[in-house]
Amino acid sequence: MIYSLFKGILLGFTVAIILGPAFFTLLQTSIYRGFKAGVLLAIGILISDFSLISLCYFGFMQIFDNPENQLSIGIVGGIILIVFGVVTFTRKPSLGDRVNRSVDSKAKKPKIIAYIGKGFLMNTLNPFLLIFWIGVVSFATSNYGLDHKSLIFFFSGTLGTILLTDVVKCYLAIKVKKFLNLHVITWLNRIVGITLAVFGIVLIVRVLIVCFF
Repeated sequence: MIYSLFKGILLGFTVAIILGPAFFTLLQTSIYRGFKAGVLLAIGILISDFSLISLCYFGFMQIFDNPENQLSIGIVGGIILIVFGVVTFTRKPSLGDRVNRSVDSKAKKPKIIAYIGKGFLMNTLNPFLLIFWIGVVSFATSNYGLDHKSLIFFFSGTLGTILLTDVVKCYLAIKVKKFLNLHVITWLNRIVGITLAVFGIVLIVRVLIVCFF
């Protein structure tokens, strides 16, 4: 069981270094809205991963094996990423975005449901992430079979590591806030916005290729 936990932790670190849309959104949210908001977003991502793993394990993934469902999920997910990207790109920085070393003000207290929901949606509406977790669950079940304790240790190690590294990312993002000014924030908005939009476009193109070619 300890070995399965170790393998899960290794997988968690592997997932943590993937530079997907959730990664950039996590950093930006932490910088602009504070550590608590970033952690809430990370919790939403964690809930999404746990939900996808559960769906895979209990055999409900035939829903997503249907090309029509994959197409719908991919297009909706891509559009959401593009919208997030455009909004982020066009966002005008203000003095409220600038750094201060005090705790989050009351006006910027994280909206718990909003940030958790955003993290959940950005992670879930990605059919290729579903495919990734299908592969992981297939690997785990082929290795551990009906050894439920080993499976629990494996996925606990994976999800725990993902959450821990996401929290560390939030903390490090806060540390770089002191280097920000309005000019840097403007370019950060543009870079993150373009990145999210490109991820959205690539997601739509990839799902169209998978479904029609």
